[in-house]
Amino acid sequence: MAQKVFNYKGKGLDELRLMSIPEFAKLVPSRQRRSLLRGFNPSQKKLLERLRKKKEIETHCRSMIIIPEMLEKTIKVYDGRHFVAVIILPDMLGHTLGEFALTRKPVRHSAPGIGATKSSAAMSVK
Repeated sequence: MAQKVFNYKGKGLDELRLMSIPEFAKLVPSRQRRSLLRGFNPSQKKLLERLRKKKEIETHCRSMIIIPEMLEKTIKVYDGRHFVAVIILPDMLGHTLGEFALTRKPVRHSAPGIGATKSSAAMSVK
């Protein structure tokens, strides 16, 4: 059985790595394309410079769009409380860093608290 080769909009990983930002912008959806063609803001430029020097960095820049240059690097993204390690995979291209560092925990319901309501008193206490 042959191993599946990754393609993004018909382009292989090697082709994507050689592309410039405007060429890559033509492949992504409109929101990301607009952001990439406007250019990076100073914090995003600084992030890219540091990423070129190191393989693992920390950042608060959650709005940065994942570009092919970032592939196979570890970026610790701030979620409001601590840094969440995100390993950049090919499937993440065109998404933002913030999508992979969730800011809210899923709700976990348990028994009602003490004195919550009269109806909660009818529940069994375990």
